[in-house]
Amino acid sequence: MEKYSPKIDAYIEKSQDFAKPILHYIREIVHEFCPDAEETMKWSFPHFIYKGKNLCAMASFKQHCTFGFWLEKEMKTMQEITQDIEKNSMFSLGKITQVGDLPSKPQLKKTITEAMELTDMGVTMKKAAPSKVEMEIPDDFQNALNAQPKAKDFFEKASPSFRKEYIAWVSEAKTEATRNKRLEQSLEWIAEGKSRNWKYQKK
Repeated sequence: MEKYSPKIDAYIEKSQDFAKPILHYIREIVHEFCPDAEETMKWSFPHFIYKGKNLCAMASFKQHCTFGFWLEKEMKTMQEITQDIEKNSMFSLGKITQVGDLPSKPQLKKTITEAMELTDMGVTMKKAAPSKVEMEIPDDFQNALNAQPKAKDFFEKASPSFRKEYIAWVSEAKTEATRNKRLEQSLEWIAEGKSRNWKYQKK
């Protein structure tokens, strides 16, 4: 694992223009206040690792970014900051469309420091929490689902892992043509109640 991963460079470069300064800012803030942070890609979006544990993560979508901490439910600083924020995204800081939507630098320092302290203390995410931290559905994926009620109905009732596999597969496409092809194939399989890797599952 590296302090600055080329995979994160590539992720930022491929993001929407509005998202790039936000992602660059978050990245530098994390490294400034957590010098031991390392970078990696997990579930198709950038994570910052501290002492082998997930510290925080960021992601970009077509119209917004998200940023948050894996232990945020245990963090007093995050509870104070997010009490008036509408919970409408992957993490509780909400949908971020500009750097100004993020907490102030002193606040970010406090949150990062607290997350490090909790990690040092051995605090872990409660077992019930992971299912709530789901990958966000890209806009084009959601629109396609809306157009196919049968696929949408099955997708919404499916397990988080079922949804995550399809979202990751579509999101990881390198070109728009590949993305569209995967999206079309996904909707066909979802409507049939098939998981992303149904071909490889034992009958």
